[in-house]
Amino acid sequence: MNIDWTIPELRTGWRGQIDKIIGPGATKAEINLQLYLPLLSVVAVLSIGVFHNYNWTWGQYAIAAFIVLDMVGGIATNLTSAAKRWNFREGNGFKEHMTFISIHIIQLLLVSYFFLDFDLAWAFQNYAFLLLAGIIILKTPLYLQRAVSGMAFVVALILSMYVFAAPLHLEWFLPLFYYKLLVSHVVREEPYSPEQKTVLGKSY
Repeated sequence: MNIDWTIPELRTGWRGQIDKIIGPGATKAEINLQLYLPLLSVVAVLSIGVFHNYNWTWGQYAIAAFIVLDMVGGIATNLTSAAKRWNFREGNGFKEHMTFISIHIIQLLLVSYFFLDFDLAWAFQNYAFLLLAGIIILKTPLYLQRAVSGMAFVVALILSMYVFAAPLHLEWFLPLFYYKLLVSHVVREEPYSPEQKTVLGKSY
C-alpha cells in the first residue's frame, strides 16, 4: 500500500461534478462502497418503518430516506482515500471545511420540522455544538486531530443519549450525523492507494 496525495484530473462534463463530490480517481471498490451501502440503508429504514407500522406520513418517509442516504453515504464517501485527497488538497482549508459543516443546519431543520414539531431549540443546540466541535478539531495540531475528533464524538454520543431529545424511530440520526462531520470529514488522514488500482473498471 502506498500513500498517494496526487490528485487525478477531474473528468469533463457531469462526471466532473461527481468527482467534486466523491473525489477524482475513486477506485471501483470505493465507488461500490459509497453507492450500495447508502442504498441498502434506505431500504432498511423504509422496510423497518413499514414492518413496525411507524405511521409516518409520505413526507416523513421521504425525509427519513434522504437523511439516512446522506448520512451513510457521507460517512462512506468522506472516509475514502479519493475524498481525503480532494478534501485536503492545497487551498482547501479551515474556511472550506467549516462551510461544509455549517450547511448541515439543513438536515437538523428537516428532522426538527418533520419529526420534532419544528423544535428550533433542539436544532440550534445541536448546531452550536457541531460548529464548536468542528472549530476545535480543525484548530488542533494535526498530530492530535484524530484523538480530539474521537473524544468530540464521544461527547456528541453522550449529548445525543442524555441531553438532546432523540426523534422517535430516528434514534440513529444524531450519532450518524456527528460521525459524518466530526470524524469522517474533518480529520486529515493519509490517502492510501492499492498496488493495482481499478478506477471505473480500468486497472492501473
